[in-house]
Amino acid sequence: MLTSLLFPAFVFLLASSSMGGLMMVAFYPRVAKASAYRQRFERIAAVAERKQSDRTEEDGRDRRRSVEKTLREIEAKHQANARKSRRPSLAGRIRQAGLHWSTRTYFFACAGAALATWSVMLPLGLGPLVAVGFAIAGGLLLPHAYVSQKRKARFARFAAEFPNAVDVIVRGLKAGLPMGDCLRVIAAEAQEPVKSEFVTIAQDQTLGIPVDEAVQRMCERIPLPEASFFAIVIAIQSRTGGSLSEALGNLSKVLRERKKMKSKIKAMSAEAKSSAGIIGALPVFVAGAVYLTSPDYMMLLFATLTGKLVLVGCGLWMAIGILVMRKMINFDF
Repeated sequence: MLTSLLFPAFVFLLASSSMGGLMMVAFYPRVAKASAYRQRFERIAAVAERKQSDRTEEDGRDRRRSVEKTLREIEAKHQANARKSRRPSLAGRIRQAGLHWSTRTYFFACAGAALATWSVMLPLGLGPLVAVGFAIAGGLLLPHAYVSQKRKARFARFAAEFPNAVDVIVRGLKAGLPMGDCLRVIAAEAQEPVKSEFVTIAQDQTLGIPVDEAVQRMCERIPLPEASFFAIVIAIQSRTGGSLSEALGNLSKVLRERKKMKSKIKAMSAEAKSSAGIIGALPVFVAGAVYLTSPDYMMLLFATLTGKLVLVGCGLWMAIGILVMRKMINFDF
């Protein structure tokens, strides 16, 4: 019984093996040939892909070397500009303040401030020599302080408006406008002082100056980190290529984050600044109140030599204390 069942199965296995061998003999050369072709194509594709990757890596290394070279050149230029901006000339400070003065006008302002200070101090009975000393100090310090205040306020307005100008350039580039047209749009529609600076850039371009050099000149007129970042991005893109809209978009985000950080620092230091202001103004108010209640007691400080020396010493110590407090609460980043 078992032999009768195993015999048909054995015959079926033999027949199946025979048919499989015949089919393998008939079709194996074609399959092997196709497999060889496929392997050859894969080897060729691998070599081409390896060459493409090597070429891409080489291009990336060339681009990195170009970017590093550009950054070194820009850093050298910015260091030179930083040395100049630490001590700008009188005409440069007046131009940075946005004042349409000449040096002669500034000196006339110094003479007028000295004359006004002398006319105020002379009726107080301090003596002609003391009045002349105050006049010289007023003539030197008052116009200088005015120009410095105007310069600082102009820089603050530029830093507040500049991110909006960068956003306009990004939207214009994404819309297909060339860089020159984007700059002219800002020169026509932006707020001051960004408008006047971009007007100067557009005029420089009209004279044939490249965009990166025109923007570099803006850094000399506006020695701020925001303008330096913008000049670096434009210089790198003009020399190495790349997506300018993406780079300027990232720059806009960085500038807005810097603005948020500056506002946060200002809010956190407001209490310390108010305390320093109260401490610095308190002796003046106390001296005024004592003079109103007991004028003879306070006049000893102005009528005697010892009192005058005490006043000078107190003034110096108050100035030192105010400078120390200012240094402690003045944060930079």
